[in-house]
Amino acid sequence: MYVLIGGAGMMGLGLAQQLLNLGHTVAIVDVDPLACRFAREKIGVMAFEGSTVSTSVLIEAGIRQAQAVVAAMRDDALNLALVTLSRSHGISHIVVRMRDHEFLPAYRLAGASHIISTIDLAVATMANAIEYPEVESMMHFEQGQVEVLKLPISGDCYVAGRTVAQIAQDQNFPTGSLIIGYQRHSYAGLEIPNGNTILEAGSTILVVTRPEFVKSMIDYLGIHTNHHPTIASAHPNP
Repeated sequence: MYVLIGGAGMMGLGLAQQLLNLGHTVAIVDVDPLACRFAREKIGVMAFEGSTVSTSVLIEAGIRQAQAVVAAMRDDALNLALVTLSRSHGISHIVVRMRDHEFLPAYRLAGASHIISTIDLAVATMANAIEYPEVESMMHFEQGQVEVLKLPISGDCYVAGRTVAQIAQDQNFPTGSLIIGYQRHSYAGLEIPNGNTILEAGSTILVVTRPEFVKSMIDYLGIHTNHHPTIASAHPNP
């Protein structure tokens, strides 16, 4: 996929590196010549010096060939302009970084397909790290209506040695929750568990649940705060 990124700040450059590692073709547009040089020489992506709201610069950067555009600048007004210009060039897959919530209606009206509030993500991650130190990571979906938790299974966990089926049939297992992933140890690949999967001590699970059941899930599993998490991150889409 050819991805055009507007903004060569820390976020834009970090995203470019990750997309490149995933095998995508990436180009960055930024007014800063030093940032463009860094993108070319250190990351290895194409970089075009100029305004992200200049039609001529965007055409030079290949917006007509792009399958996706990312507006990753710190200025919401510039991001909004890039979204609008991208839509005018027929781009339907547009990801935008939002700093100010007042721009949310405008981003939606302009046609952004994904709106990522970086501040909300950071705040939610920090709050969860304080509120739920037992959770290695927590991801939010559907405006916070669904949570995906990454939880460690220690030797004295209540569920250690039990099968997924046994846990699901337990009347104390939080209603509507589901174990969707299983990692036997930190170096193993993530598995999709079935009913016969045994949750071994030292493993990690991914659980889908609702926000109001997070505390109940932690209590049910028997995870204690003295089992310090090794990862503390939140997300999908910065």
